[in-house]
Amino acid sequence: MFKQYKLKNYKFILVMLVVCLNIIGVLLVGSASPGDQKKQIFGMVSGLAIMLVVSLIDYSFILRFSWLIYLFAVALLGLVIVAGESSKGAQRWFRIGGFQFQPSELVKILMILFFAYYFMKHEEKINSMKILFSSFVLIGVPLVLILKQPNLSTTIVLALVFAALLFVAGLSYKIVVGVLAVGVPSFFILVTLIIQDKFPLIHSYQLGRILGWLYPEKYPDIAYQQQNSIMAIGSGLLWGKGLGNDDPTSVKNGKFILEPQNDFIFAVAGEELGFVGSAVIILLLLFITIECIFIARKAKDTAGKLICCGMAALVGFQSIVNISVATGLMPNTGVTLPFVSYGLTSLWSLYIGIGLILNVGLQPRKY
Repeated sequence: MFKQYKLKNYKFILVMLVVCLNIIGVLLVGSASPGDQKKQIFGMVSGLAIMLVVSLIDYSFILRFSWLIYLFAVALLGLVIVAGESSKGAQRWFRIGGFQFQPSELVKILMILFFAYYFMKHEEKINSMKILFSSFVLIGVPLVLILKQPNLSTTIVLALVFAALLFVAGLSYKIVVGVLAVGVPSFFILVTLIIQDKFPLIHSYQLGRILGWLYPEKYPDIAYQQQNSIMAIGSGLLWGKGLGNDDPTSVKNGKFILEPQNDFIFAVAGEELGFVGSAVIILLLLFITIECIFIARKAKDTAGKLICCGMAALVGFQSIVNISVATGLMPNTGVTLPFVSYGLTSLWSLYIGIGLILNVGLQPRKY
């Protein structure tokens, strides 16, 4: 379970990048919602402790329990649908004292672990129909349960992470090209059906967000939050208005964005830190993603490589979705900005993922 590691192999650069980004997140959360800042500081400190402990546990030992991890993840998602707390038409959380626990955030990490094991075990047959079909069934169960909550944004992010893991595991380029040839036209057909309200699996509020994104002038009551986010980012200009400013024209101070400490934290960053601050956040997210890939290149086995690439995909895709929503490049959908947005479950889950990557880095491939 625990091994003798060499300190020189500990990836302090990754820890530094994460801490710097998380500190910026704490400052932004404090500005957007002062009452949540202490909780976010607690989340950061406890998250770092969790990361340290996980980084010292041999990931190969953890992977021995992969099927238990998978069953636990599915059980959590099933339980939250039955006994979770309902809010704003969604049932995604458990209430534990003064905190909310969102299982789908932890499930992202658990699925990366499970498929790292599964794809390594079947590495030689990864392109066989049997393995491809079984892997799609296995990922389909948690995806359907998350979609049932409903939580479309997390469903999309987890599906993208799974696709990245499958590709890194050795999926044939012929299959990739074939999927793209079918998938791209299907996507446009799907979008057309959604706009015409002929797609049964999408909820009315999700359809409204898509229409509000496409036609903001026709649906101002739906598009207002996203439009205000775009204005907030633009109003920050180069250096921003300053953290915690009391400017009456501020979109945040005027409460034109609901719960800016969560999904629209990037709007607060754009308004208060300007282009420079926003660019720093994007660069830190990019460097974290790249560092994960660098560690993957030196992993001792396929599972270690997949864990690192899975986390890189998670941070990368989730960041792209969050920032795209805040800047109007995608329809409004609720997904946090890694290490920046408020949310203890998200923060702890990400720190668990970083701890796993650090452990992979402590066991480099021997040449």
